[in-house]
Amino acid sequence: MSTDDRGAVTTGIARLHAAPGLAGPGRFGLVTNHTGVLPDLRPVAPALLDAGARLAALFGPEHGLHGTARAGAGEAAGTDPDTGLPVYDTYRCSGERLDKVLIDSGVDALVYDLQDIGARFYTYVWTMFDLMVSAARTGIRFLVADRPNPLGGLVCEGSLLDPVWASFVGRAPIPVRHGLTCGELARHLNSSAVPRAAGRAADLTVIEMAGWRRAMDAAATGLPWIAPSPNIPTPATAAVYPGTCLFEGTNLSEGRGTTQPFEIVGAPYIDARFAPALAELALPGVHFRDLRYRPAFHKHAGRPLRGVQLHITDREAFMPVRTAVAMLATLRRLHPDDFAWHTADEGAEDTGHRHFVDLLWGSDRLRRAVDAGDDPLPLCEPPAPPGRWAGDDVLLYA
Repeated sequence: MSTDDRGAVTTGIARLHAAPGLAGPGRFGLVTNHTGVLPDLRPVAPALLDAGARLAALFGPEHGLHGTARAGAGEAAGTDPDTGLPVYDTYRCSGERLDKVLIDSGVDALVYDLQDIGARFYTYVWTMFDLMVSAARTGIRFLVADRPNPLGGLVCEGSLLDPVWASFVGRAPIPVRHGLTCGELARHLNSSAVPRAAGRAADLTVIEMAGWRRAMDAAATGLPWIAPSPNIPTPATAAVYPGTCLFEGTNLSEGRGTTQPFEIVGAPYIDARFAPALAELALPGVHFRDLRYRPAFHKHAGRPLRGVQLHITDREAFMPVRTAVAMLATLRRLHPDDFAWHTADEGAEDTGHRHFVDLLWGSDRLRRAVDAGDDPLPLCEPPAPPGRWAGDDVLLYA
């Protein structure tokens, strides 16, 4: 995208701030966290109160309302010191327990305002889904204050999740890289998965953005970048995450415990062959740099590792899921006795003895293909472009 195409996007929450009546009658709760800011970086909750909105409660996702919790954790419920509003922790809360939280909060509606990053296994969208299901069951209206998909909305990757492999890193059949905004995804889920789970659709309204186009990535929106979680510090991290998050299901470090999570992967057993082998694949839009590093925490903490850093050279050509799958197949070929899959990971629920990569991928087909030495790249093909797999009627932006 040229610089002439870049411009400020008005988010759904900025529109609500300018016109609080968009929330409809009664009191509403705000599902948000530290990413809930206006374009001038004012936190949304106090700004809405100052604008006269009937905001009555706050609801936090994974990492909590203020983003201080580690992966796989939320913040405790209590009172927000900045607004005096009650705070409810929704992380890993669903079913009747979540229904009770909504009823006890006394709100007439929920407004969802969280910055997603466009990957199926990023848990914010499943917090949205669980809340939509509870809202449908309890008769509470649900509004999505839409925000951009930082990867843009033209491309999706990966097959649909098999419901047998549903978990909190994937509740419903959508691709790994889904290509939708949260508002569009909410519309899709409300016409498919929500009625199956709740017996009826939610009373859903999307407060649309102004100025966002599907070709825009994060840099093109004119909006400030707020790290949506501790290990997604930059737009570059978000760009690789839909692929390299798959390494959470292996015995490799995915870069947690460094300043470049998900942009680097490594292990004690990797040798000098890895980077050249990846270069030979000529994967589009990315170069691989051989590197050594020592994570301060998480997998292999304190140990010297060798691996690669992904350097994106062409954002439009780069396919993160396809790239990571090729990396997994290459590792299995180079290090068959050392490479291994993990059976559980923090941040996932009900993993049992299942391989975590199967929950991330949405089936066991990727793991089985890699283990068999088959070409796994056909699995990366999406079911259709975003406007086809989700249904043209869910798209809100050109």
